[in-house]
Amino acid sequence: MEYAGHASLHSYLKAKPGRKLKEDECKYIFKQVVEGIAYLHSKNIIHRDIKLENLLLDESKTLKIIDFGFSVCVKPDQKINNFCGTPTYMAPEIVSKKEYTGAPVDVWALGVLLYVLLCGTFPFKAQEEKELYRKITKGTYELPNHMSYGAKNLVSKLLMYNPFDRIESKDVKFDNNKIV
Repeated sequence: MEYAGHASLHSYLKAKPGRKLKEDECKYIFKQVVEGIAYLHSKNIIHRDIKLENLLLDESKTLKIIDFGFSVCVKPDQKINNFCGTPTYMAPEIVSKKEYTGAPVDVWALGVLLYVLLCGTFPFKAQEEKELYRKITKGTYELPNHMSYGAKNLVSKLLMYNPFDRIESKDVKFDNNKIV
C-alpha cells in the first residue's frame, strides 16, 4: 500500500487559526472529497463514515479517503437500516433509526464536513449523544455571517432535512475559488 500522507484532515485543521480554513483552501480540499464520494456513489458504494479523521492529506494537499469499514455496496434505491457512523456526522434518518437510501447519508456528512471546514465547529453539538441526536433530528442549525453566500447555499443543499431534497454528490459545483 502506498504511503497515504502527511496527516488527517482533522490534525491539519487543528493546526489552523480558529480550526477553520479560508474558503479558497477549503474549496481545493472539499472538491477532492466531493469528487471521491461522487465516484463511489457512481459505483453504488456508500461510505457511511465521512469525517475529518477519515480524510488524509499529503504534502501537496492531495486527499485520500480511508476507512471503508462501514461502507456498503447497494443497488440504486435499496433501503438500508444499519445504525452506524460517527454521531456528529450522522444524518437525521440514521439517528431516527429509519430505513434509508445510502447516498443521501454521505451527502449529509459532506454538509457537516463543509460546515466544520469553514466554521471550525460542528453545526450540531451537545454534551451527550441523546441531546446531539435530538438536535440532528430537528435539523436546525445556524449559518454564520462570515460564510459567503455560495458556501451558505451549498451547506443548505447538503444539510436538507429530507434526504430526497438533498443535492446529489455529482451535482455539487465549484466556480474558480468560490464554493457555489
